Amino acid sequence: MTRIVSIERDGADAARVALERTIAAGGVAVFPADGLYGLGCDPLDAAAIERIHRIKGRDDGKPSAVMYFSPLAMRELVAGLGARTRAAVGALLPGPVTLVVANPQRRYPLACRESPERLGVRLIEGPLAGATCPLLQTSANLSGEPAPGSFADVPAPIVEAVDLAIDGGELTGLPSTVIDLGSYEENGEWEILREGALPRSAALAALAVGEVDEAD
Repeated sequence: MTRIVSIERDGADAARVALERTIAAGGVAVFPADGLYGLGCDPLDAAAIERIHRIKGRDDGKPSAVMYFSPLAMRELVAGLGARTRAAVGALLPGPVTLVVANPQRRYPLACRESPERLGVRLIEGPLAGATCPLLQTSANLSGEPAPGSFADVPAPIVEAVDLAIDGGELTGLPSTVIDLGSYEENGEWEILREGALPRSAALAALAVGEVDEAD
């Protein structure tokens, strides 16, 4: 039976603890990200990832991002990036963005799928901030259906199929902006792969700050 935790009723601390315990036990959770509700599990747990595909009703072969709720939790990953990319990551995160970065160490291969040297990463704020477990995350929708921006819009079959569902109320309903930084270290080039919650102008401003910080 699915455990449902309401952030409004039970508090953010209870939601964070429930999330950490569920993921550590190999479970799957519905949770509020910053703009949309997500399905998440341990990014190194193949069985849990396969379960997410079954819950959604498809496996489209696309890579998934790894989401963090704490800068400390992603410290090791960031330390493996080049100086220019680290500056860009520091300028853009936390925020409503997914950053595709070079991944020469081939971390989280189950998330990378067919592109092991590229990894999508997120770091978000909000009521779950501080949770120590990284998540392989995808949107909490059935195949072909829109991604939900409120807990009430998460399909009942998904809620019933997971171990934990965290009710965070109404979110912005906007997806993250996906920014490709895979070549940024070598030549400073970047590309927006999907327009989303972060406007291009804000990305330009943040990356300019990142370059200044690197020079400092």
